[in-house]
Amino acid sequence: MHVCSAIILTMAASTALGQNSPSQKSGLDQIQTYIASGWDSLTRSPEDCKTIVDPKVAEEAVVYVPADFEISGELRGIGDRCHVRVEHLPSVIHRLGEIDAGKISPAGLLYLKNRYVVPGGRFNEMYGWDSYFIIRGLLRDGRIDLAQGMVENFFFEIEHYGAVLNANRTYYLTRSQPPFLTSMILAVNEAQKAAGREDRAWLARAYEYAVKDYGLWTRAPHLAGTTGLSRYYDFGDGPAPESLKDEPEYYRKVEAFFVAHPDTGSNELVSRNGKALLSQDYYKGDRAMRESGFDISFRFGPYGAETHHYAPVCLNSLLYKTQEDLAAMSEMLGRTRDAATWRKQAAERKARMQKYLWDNERGMYFDYDFEKGARSPYEYLTTFYPVWVGVASREQAKSVTEHLAKFEHAGGLAMSARETGAQWDYPYAWAPTQLLAVEGLRKYGYNDEANRISYKFLSTVLENFRREGTIREKYNAVTRSSETQVTAGYVANVVGFGWTNGVFLELLRALPATFVDRLSKDRAPVPIH
Repeated sequence: MHVCSAIILTMAASTALGQNSPSQKSGLDQIQTYIASGWDSLTRSPEDCKTIVDPKVAEEAVVYVPADFEISGELRGIGDRCHVRVEHLPSVIHRLGEIDAGKISPAGLLYLKNRYVVPGGRFNEMYGWDSYFIIRGLLRDGRIDLAQGMVENFFFEIEHYGAVLNANRTYYLTRSQPPFLTSMILAVNEAQKAAGREDRAWLARAYEYAVKDYGLWTRAPHLAGTTGLSRYYDFGDGPAPESLKDEPEYYRKVEAFFVAHPDTGSNELVSRNGKALLSQDYYKGDRAMRESGFDISFRFGPYGAETHHYAPVCLNSLLYKTQEDLAAMSEMLGRTRDAATWRKQAAERKARMQKYLWDNERGMYFDYDFEKGARSPYEYLTTFYPVWVGVASREQAKSVTEHLAKFEHAGGLAMSARETGAQWDYPYAWAPTQLLAVEGLRKYGYNDEANRISYKFLSTVLENFRREGTIREKYNAVTRSSETQVTAGYVANVVGFGWTNGVFLELLRALPATFVDRLSKDRAPVPIH
């Protein structure tokens, strides 16, 4: 059974706390109340003026609609009420990269038809991979309609903006994010079935959009050389606009780093009028890193500068799962020939992943630098992605699990063992990778390890919630705190926080009652902020 199907099957019928958990535990009750009410405070609507505000880019507010989309009286009313302009995009978009996003001035919000949940803080739009973990939480809390509306928004993006976008702002029209669309579709479909609302027509429509989304990753320029695998790639050139506005010193810090460390890269700097400047190749890598969602880490070279040179473990694992999910959807729809084709393609990708990404001597999965023809030496938590999606053999899953100590700390799993100053490296623990690692461990029967890690991360989130009354986007796995010392990239630890909320509910649901009892012991009141 697929990971998504197995986990989500009873979602609509479950309580937020989970069927194994004791009730009336004050600390857990309070954090779940915070999460349940948080869905509403994090929900944005096309009719809501605060949706249009972009904390990252302080410019005149504009809402853009597709070039072939009618601006209705309702939309014009939004413009009048919110004191913003409502405008058409300059041209119809069929594929990502067809439009020069840099020429859309000022940058603005891309219209979506349905309500959606934003991550929190400065992230005031619907994000690609965040939304999968948010949807898992929404379904766990019985919010099926809101979750389905978000998936429908991704269909709208594919149809009118060319792809599932990084997020619905014009400056994201050049890139996508890690492909979780089929995982979202199956999650919603299983919740619908559990609630007695199965809709085969919806699944058939979803299948067509998922096929189109998958196609983005299997044609140039998203191909990783001649490996038959895929890479991250942003169609834009030059600095990322949101970074220029939101982190004005960032690129100067990167320049200074490469000037001080000339041996770390060969393509990152160019000389102009006697001054060292970042090269266009660097900016390609930087933008590709942002598509990966891991912005930033030093996993693909310092500051992610060589991201576009790699076939990543995470991306190709997700594409394998997409192929398997499309096969499962085909079978549900009675398309047996399609299912056979998808399974054949999945088997081919699996073979390539084992050839290029698995390192038998080191016993883990590593990203593959197809420019150099070598695996990266960088040990990274995404080594658990092939375990989550079922690519790993029993022996490989055992080997990866034996390397848990490289990542495991008092507060959960850190992203890497390298302290680079970047938020997606040591010592930081992020909710989405905790969930995928834990569910991968459970898939192969490593329940003791899964319970231990779940407890460490859940107790870290809960302890900080009891102290601060908030949930954060990331935590320090070593100190078990929400304090961060990020020096490479943006330094905030944003409050909200959509995917942490969803992952908290999912990890808690799967935790045995004895561990939940331990979580519930501290009954200190929570100062809700």
